Amino acid sequence: MSEVTAELEKAEEVALAGGDASRWPNKLPVRERIALLLDPGSWVEDGLLADASGDGLPADGVLTGVGTVEGRPVAVIAHDFSVKAGSWGELTCEKQVRILERADRDLLPVFYLVDSAGGRLTDQLGFFSGRRGASRIFQLQVKLSGRVPQICCLHGPSAAGGAYMPAFTDWVGMVAGNASMYLASPRVAEKVTGERTTLEEMGGATMHATVSGCGDEVFDEDWQVIAAARLLLSYLPDDWRSAPARAEAVAPEIPDWPEGLIPEDPNTAYDVRDVILRLVDAGSFFEIKSAWAEEMVTGFARLGGQTVGFVANQPSVRSGAIFVDSADKAARFISMCDAYNVPLVFLQDVPGFMVGVAVERQGIIRHGAKMVAAMASAEVPKFSVVLRKAYAAGFYAMCAPGFEPRATIALPTATIGTMSPEASANAVYANKIAAIEDPAEREAFVQARVAEQAADFTLLRLAGELHVDTVVKPAALRAELLGRLRAAQSWERSGHRRHHLISPV
Repeated sequence: MSEVTAELEKAEEVALAGGDASRWPNKLPVRERIALLLDPGSWVEDGLLADASGDGLPADGVLTGVGTVEGRPVAVIAHDFSVKAGSWGELTCEKQVRILERADRDLLPVFYLVDSAGGRLTDQLGFFSGRRGASRIFQLQVKLSGRVPQICCLHGPSAAGGAYMPAFTDWVGMVAGNASMYLASPRVAEKVTGERTTLEEMGGATMHATVSGCGDEVFDEDWQVIAAARLLLSYLPDDWRSAPARAEAVAPEIPDWPEGLIPEDPNTAYDVRDVILRLVDAGSFFEIKSAWAEEMVTGFARLGGQTVGFVANQPSVRSGAIFVDSADKAARFISMCDAYNVPLVFLQDVPGFMVGVAVERQGIIRHGAKMVAAMASAEVPKFSVVLRKAYAAGFYAMCAPGFEPRATIALPTATIGTMSPEASANAVYANKIAAIEDPAEREAFVQARVAEQAADFTLLRLAGELHVDTVVKPAALRAELLGRLRAAQSWERSGHRRHHLISPV
C-alpha cells in the first residue's frame, strides 16, 4: 500500500468515525439518523474528506449527499453534533451550499437533520460574510421554497442565525429535551436585556410547538421524528410540477355517523377531528401544527387514495373563532397545499374572526387578510363544506362562494349569515328592545325578531338562490367529496410557472 493510499484511508476512517457521540447518550449518531431516513444502500455522500488537510474535523461537522426515501431521490443535510457541536465553518457552509444547488438543479426534495450550535466563531470570515456562507444557504432555501418539499428534523440546537434554517422549511419536527431554536442563548439574552430565562422556556420544543408556532410537532425520540418526516413526504410530490402519488383507497376507520355528532345548537362544542376521521381513508390524517392555534385544525389526509388538505374550524377550542395565530396557521398551510398541487377541503363551523381590543392591537385585520389572500390565490381545487355555523368574515376566510370553490356543500345543520340570528336581532332592534320595560314582552319581541332573521337564511332559500350547491346528509359527505374530486382531476394551473414561495408564518 502506498503512503498516499494509507493516508487517504486513515483520513476516511477518521471522517466516518466522526466525533465522540457517546458524550450524548440520548442522541442517535448522525450516520444512524441518515440510515433511518433513507432506503438501505441508497446513501451517496459528498465531501467526506472536508477539512482532512486542515484541522482534521471529520467531514467538517456536516454530512451532505443524496439517497432515496421509498425509492424517491432526495437531498440530505445532516449536522454532526459530535464534531464541534455541528457548528458551521467555511467548508461546512460550502458543503451545504453545494447540495442545495444540486437540489435546485435537479429538483430534489431536501431533508434537514439539524443539530448545530450555529456559526463557528473561530471561523467567522468563513461562515458569515462571504458569498458562499450562511446567507447563500438561506438564499437557496428561499429559492427552493414551494418548488420542492423541504422537511426538517430538529434533533438538537439550531442557534443564532442558524435558527433560520428550520424556519425556511415546510415542516419542523422537534425532539423533546434536545431540540431548540433561538437567536441568542439565555446567557446572551441576559447580558443584552437583563432577562433571566432557561433554554427550554425561551427556545425549547414545547414552547415552539405551542406558543411561537415555529415547530410543527414534538417527538420523544430521534427515530420518531425521522419516521414522521418520511411519512410526510408520502403526501407530497417530488416537486411543484407534479401531483402527489396516489395510495390505495381504503374506507374510513370510523364509518358510522351517530345522531348529534354535529350538534344543532351552534353553541355546543364538538371535536371537528371526529368529522375528519369519518371522511378520510383510515389512518391517513397527518395533522400539521396540532398543538398551536388549536381553534384551527389543518392537515393532510387521503380521500380515495388522493392527497387532500383539510382546513377546519375547531368548535371545541374558543368556539372555533379565528384568531391571529390561527389565521397565520391556515394561511401557511393553504400556501403549502397550493404550492404542491394538493386540493383543499374547508370544513366550516366558524362564528367569525375574534373581536376586541386585544386582537385588534395584534393586527387581526392584517393577519386575517393573509389568510384570505392565501385562500383566494390558491389555484388547486377547493371545496367548502358548511358543517354548522358560517358567520361574518369567517365565512369568507373559509372559502365562501365568491372565492371560487368547486362547490359549496352544506349539511342540514348549516346556517350562513353575517352573524347569528340572535346577534343580528339585537343589533338591528337594540333601541326598541331597550325601550320595552316589561321583561316578558321584551323577550317575546326579541324571539319574534330572531325568528324573522333566521327565516332570511334558511337552507332551502340558500340552495334555491344558489348560495350553496348542494345539501347532503353527513353520512353522504365522503361520497360527495369523492365524486367532486374525480370531476376536478383535469384541472391545470393558469400558467407554467413557479406559483409562489411558502411564506414563513
